[in-house]
Amino acid sequence: MKKIIYILAFFVLFISCSGQTKLGKPEVNPVEIQKKFMDWWTYQYNNIMLSIDFVPLDSNSKEITKEAFLQALSDGNYIPIRLKSDKNVFYYKLFKIEPTSDTSIKATISEAAFNEKQNLKKEGKPFPKFSFKDLNGNLITNENLKGKIVVIKCWYIHCTACIKEFPEVNNLVKKYKDRKDVIFISLAEDTPEQLMLFLEKKPLSYSVVPDMKTYMNLTLQLNAFPTHFIINKEGTIAKVLSDYKSLEVALKKVSKKQ
Repeated sequence: MKKIIYILAFFVLFISCSGQTKLGKPEVNPVEIQKKFMDWWTYQYNNIMLSIDFVPLDSNSKEITKEAFLQALSDGNYIPIRLKSDKNVFYYKLFKIEPTSDTSIKATISEAAFNEKQNLKKEGKPFPKFSFKDLNGNLITNENLKGKIVVIKCWYIHCTACIKEFPEVNNLVKKYKDRKDVIFISLAEDTPEQLMLFLEKKPLSYSVVPDMKTYMNLTLQLNAFPTHFIINKEGTIAKVLSDYKSLEVALKKVSKKQ
């Protein structure tokens, strides 16, 4: 009888353990990657997306909230490193910033995490009421976008990072061209005249709304550009994102749900 119980216990333990995600080692050596700013920056830019949904782990590999994770980064004592895993899930773990690390690493991470923390607070809330006219004279309001997934890009002409991602976001519009329930709008700080001249040389496939500086600064409370919003069909902010790569991942997830 005891033998049967032991076998059953082992079987239950095996089943429960086999269902768990096996986390591997960090993608890069956390100490080595901090020795040169450009090595760290290249890794951070290509592999870390703090805007998307991910599993946040503290320095002891214990799962924590995303808010706590971003706060730890904002405080300037940690860097985020992705762990290898056996599932298509992003696991980010906190690693201590080395005393000998370039001070620019600490400052850059702290600023980025602070902005992401502010963006996170906006998620789950209704997108502020609006009534805009784009460069073609089309009226865009909360009411006529009901039942649509709305992607909003916030930018301005002299924002290098905003312009750099034009080819990628234009391709994203092409990718979703058959989804009549996915709408792409951009809010720009600049005047209609400035935008028309600029967009002749640098086309943007989004609907472009001019003169949005006050709305973006005061109503949306943005302090970093570009910023992307994904609004779900109920008019709620699903995600706030800081770059194209994060936008692509998040939009794929949101559009599948709806």
